[in-house]
Amino acid sequence: MPEAVIVDAARTAVGRRGGALRDVHPVDLGAHVLRGLVERNGIDPALIEDVVFGCVTQVGEQSSNVGRWAALAAGFPETVAGTTVDRACGSSQQALTFAVASVIAGHSDIVIAGGVESMTRVPMGSQRNNGPGKAFGPSIAERYGCEGFSQGEGAEMVAERWNLTRTQLDELALESHARALAATEAGVLSEQILPISGLTKEGESQDFRRDEGIRPGGTLEKLGTLPTVFKEDGVVTAGNSSQISDGASALLVMTPERARDLGLTPIARVHTAALAATDPVIMLTAPIPATEKALKKSGLSAADIGIFEVNEAFASVPLAWMQEFGVGADRVNPNGGAIAYGHPLGASGARIMTDLIHHMRATDTQYGLQTMCEAGGQANATILELIR
Repeated sequence: MPEAVIVDAARTAVGRRGGALRDVHPVDLGAHVLRGLVERNGIDPALIEDVVFGCVTQVGEQSSNVGRWAALAAGFPETVAGTTVDRACGSSQQALTFAVASVIAGHSDIVIAGGVESMTRVPMGSQRNNGPGKAFGPSIAERYGCEGFSQGEGAEMVAERWNLTRTQLDELALESHARALAATEAGVLSEQILPISGLTKEGESQDFRRDEGIRPGGTLEKLGTLPTVFKEDGVVTAGNSSQISDGASALLVMTPERARDLGLTPIARVHTAALAATDPVIMLTAPIPATEKALKKSGLSAADIGIFEVNEAFASVPLAWMQEFGVGADRVNPNGGAIAYGHPLGASGARIMTDLIHHMRATDTQYGLQTMCEAGGQANATILELIR
């Protein structure tokens, strides 16, 4: 059976809203990871047949097919195609699925999958303000009895359904920051981060190579002082939710034969990919059936998976997921998650996949699984297999 392998994966450091990447146009942000990925693998960019990029807020500077413009801004030949995908928070994870499918089908030999989001320059939700009507339409409003959906309210519903406490959410948030800080200080992330020119708080140029969202020195007492955001007597706060961020990420996908011809050593293959969709009101529960589908399709069990990445859009999401699968916290998000790093929407899927791939190689872990909740009540789940 034809295969697709991942040869390399890289990303920018993630910038906080209004932070180091505030002056970088999202097209140039995406171009940076494309150029860096090709250069460090010594590939002629003319060999790239397509760039599949995730981006959620496709308006303004991120409109008009940011994937194509990022490829051109990277200096790739005009013969390199590009397209842009929106599956909400899972956009760049979906981009990888599309890239792998194209290679397996024989449509392409080399594809770059990735994503970009500058939430500083293109605010979240701004695409919904372009026009006189509401984004969801009257039929959706009639079906669900509402005129919109709130991920934050969904996170509160998840916490209530799985009987999760404020303390549990805050403890996971603290652990996310602690793990991310430990990985950073140990140099674990250095191989995956492509330094980029950014700005300091004072507006001076800096070599930006360290994720900005990681907060040292947090305590349960400090987190406990934060007000809840979506429900007066709720449990979801800014401290146990993902951060609004800027960043880009990309993965180099090709056939094993092409990798051999180019003298490149593959890291992993996509073993199984699955999708799930559930109630868009609670919205954030789909990683559970997506994981179930991926495991069933793969013939593997949760016990076979060495590392899980469950996106920390809100702390209640991975906590509910762990309850359902009986997986200990030691195997979930080992280097921390989006609560610490941030969640640049269109880039997050590939950012997390990049971390997963490098962690699997560093720890010689055979199987890893990534899943993400997505607006609209959907989720992707992807199982990677390490190539030894």
